[in-house]
Amino acid sequence: MAMVRQEIRFLLNDDEMHLCEVGAGDTLLDFLRIGQRLTGTKEGCAEGDCGACTVLVGRLTGGGLRYEPVNACIRFLASLDGCHVVTVEHLRGADGGLHPVQRAMVEHHGSQCGFCTPGIVMALYALWMETPRPSETEVEIALQGNLCRCTGYAPIVRAALAAADHGGPDGDILVTERERVTAALTGLRDGARVEVARDGQRAILPADVDDFAAVYASEPEATVVAGATDVGLWVTKFLRDIGPAILIGHLDGLQQIEECEDALTIGAGVSYSQAEKVLLDTFPHLREYWHRIAGWQVRNMGTIGGNIANGSPIGDLPPVLIALGARVVLRHGAARRDLPLEAFFLDYGKQDRAPGEFVESVVVPRPQPGVLHGAWKISKRRDEDISSVAAGFAVTVAQGAITDARIAFGGMAGVPKRAKAAEAMLIGAPFAGESFVRAAQTLPQDFAPLSDWRASADYRMRVAQNLFQRFWAVHGDTGQAELQRVEA
Repeated sequence: MAMVRQEIRFLLNDDEMHLCEVGAGDTLLDFLRIGQRLTGTKEGCAEGDCGACTVLVGRLTGGGLRYEPVNACIRFLASLDGCHVVTVEHLRGADGGLHPVQRAMVEHHGSQCGFCTPGIVMALYALWMETPRPSETEVEIALQGNLCRCTGYAPIVRAALAAADHGGPDGDILVTERERVTAALTGLRDGARVEVARDGQRAILPADVDDFAAVYASEPEATVVAGATDVGLWVTKFLRDIGPAILIGHLDGLQQIEECEDALTIGAGVSYSQAEKVLLDTFPHLREYWHRIAGWQVRNMGTIGGNIANGSPIGDLPPVLIALGARVVLRHGAARRDLPLEAFFLDYGKQDRAPGEFVESVVVPRPQPGVLHGAWKISKRRDEDISSVAAGFAVTVAQGAITDARIAFGGMAGVPKRAKAAEAMLIGAPFAGESFVRAAQTLPQDFAPLSDWRASADYRMRVAQNLFQRFWAVHGDTGQAELQRVEA
């Protein structure tokens, strides 16, 4: 059994925090505003949507100390063990006055009522640290997780583009103090399991992946929390007690990406942001789709494994991963098993996962010659919205005929699901537009979507059928030319 420590330890701006009474559902936002009176961090939506609560969280990784913007409203306090939390109150320029991002916001009139401004400043601060001279597209992506209802984005974008005119990151406190902060965070590490509680609500941070497997096997009723982008809302919106909770976002052993010749193996704790480069380099067709997933703050917290393990029928990743032929590796104690990802989802709210068993990794085969891919997400908003319909296509073509097809949809059934009848209609058919029209007509054999506030059943079916035509519109002429080149 691992050594047990009964307090969480982290840095908050310049101060070292040692907290013993921390409940499973206690949020960082409440701790900042109520416990520390750091009220620059605002409470808006309480679901990680508006960005008013944005702070930076720094964590030691294999590449050193890395800071990312996250939503304090759904970040559980216990998960911050060994981290450095930076709030808007910590910002200042080299002369002790306004920070370059703040100065640019003032000069370009980037704030009216000001409620959302601290969160926007923190998101732009993170961007400025990574990319001092961003493109307009990079600014827009960085602001996907921040809503402004009065100023409008044009002056905010202008401020982001001009921030570096007032100074670069070299003189910033997070750069000049990095060595000291790194040493402080290193000193907080002791390799122990952490167990804390408040009012009987326990939070457990395992020492490593093996310790997690042991803890979960012994307490299978516990709530497993990775990024909390879903579980966080159980607390803030539904006021659910999630204790005992096992928090695993700090486990480096679940955050590895192994690049083999035939496949990528992605640890279940890898965040969307961590997975972005390798996945988009390997599967370029996911580039536009990827930036439709949530906002920057949520992509920094949400995990590949969490999006799968919660079993949501509208999860963004399962449809595209199923189309790619992904497999999921499950672990219980020291035992492991793997199965096709589509087989993991049994029914609404039910997965092929035994008590105490968890998703350890996802294996995604590399693309093969002759396979054409597509991935689309349909939602009411372009940015940071829940899917009405999500789709993944992988169609194999040889000598003008379709030899294989994997097509999966989210939002069309109680689980992410393959379009088996459409696949069967395509296999053996000529690679032609008419083949995709006929395949689309078979969708009612596999799907009977429901109506809800996101979309009606008729809309969902029509959209899903139209995506077959979209696939052909994208790949018809260019796909034939590319396949001829490959076959030659």
